[in-house]
Amino acid sequence: MMVRRDKSNYIIQSVAHALDVLEEFREDMDELGVTELSKKLKLHKNNVFRILATLQSRNYIEQNKANDNYRLGIKCLELGQTFIHQRGLLKQAKAILQELAETTGETSYISFLRGNEVVYLDAVEGTSTVRVVSRVGLHMPLHATAAGKVLIAFESDDELSKRFSGELPRFTKKTKTIGAEFIKDIMAVRENGYATDLEEFEDGLRCLAAPIRDYTRKVVGAISVSGPAHRLPDDRISEVIAPAVLRASTALSGRLGYRE
Repeated sequence: MMVRRDKSNYIIQSVAHALDVLEEFREDMDELGVTELSKKLKLHKNNVFRILATLQSRNYIEQNKANDNYRLGIKCLELGQTFIHQRGLLKQAKAILQELAETTGETSYISFLRGNEVVYLDAVEGTSTVRVVSRVGLHMPLHATAAGKVLIAFESDDELSKRFSGELPRFTKKTKTIGAEFIKDIMAVRENGYATDLEEFEDGLRCLAAPIRDYTRKVVGAISVSGPAHRLPDDRISEVIAPAVLRASTALSGRLGYRE
């Protein structure tokens, strides 16, 4: 009879230390130096330097030439994207995006928050002859997009004030550029459960988005619909588009374990 060994017996210490280094880089610690990492991890500076050099050679870490500090590299993002595609949001979302596009006739999107921008991860084109240009891969402003508004709408008032304390960039004559005005929009998102972009980023384009939540109740993404303004008048938004997007967000959130 074969006796199974404890997995801890197989741990390679140098690999564990490399992972410890990577895990020190968080939102509040996006750049770190050798000395700082050495103190945090209680490792010799020379060991930390060698780990960083190895990770840098494989693009998991990059160095800021201005101050010699280190930060996460592009390979970490690539791994994260792979995880999302294989196990997370996108895998669960595809069929729901497809149904939403068919129901509304407009292009549907999945997006997530990255810093002070919204990043569009995936889309399904609408069935209408005239369609909007795909936003997949683009980084867009939070205050001028429906998805952006949804992604930060449920943050605390203090967090919102920090994000939008001054004048905001203008993209069209309908863009809300004053932080206080924008926060009024956010209050409406909390009440209605969805956000709108009524030609605030691009003339002639309207969008509507609702939040995607996971089992922790946290907003982890946004599902949205975009189309030409002439096909998305106010009455169609309220009677057709909003209910469809809310149904899609509820269905996708449910797949991620969210319960009301």
